[in-house]
Amino acid sequence: MKKTYKIEVDCANCANKMEEAAKKTEGVRDAVVNFMTLKMKVEFEEGSDPKQVMQAVLKNCKRVEDDCEIFL
Repeated sequence: MKKTYKIEVDCANCANKMEEAAKKTEGVRDAVVNFMTLKMKVEFEEGSDPKQVMQAVLKNCKRVEDDCEIFL
């Protein structure tokens, strides 16, 4: 399953950090952050709960970029 989320981030480097943090989150098969459109596309592992996984993604992204936001 793939979903797209609106994000808020200050710079392209920060968006890159968010993408890497999302990719390392359990339940995420792949993630792509587009700084120009301020969107994050997430592909979830089979059988994972997107709501729970995205809470973990947000937590991991806040660790690397504390002022970022993902609108769930």
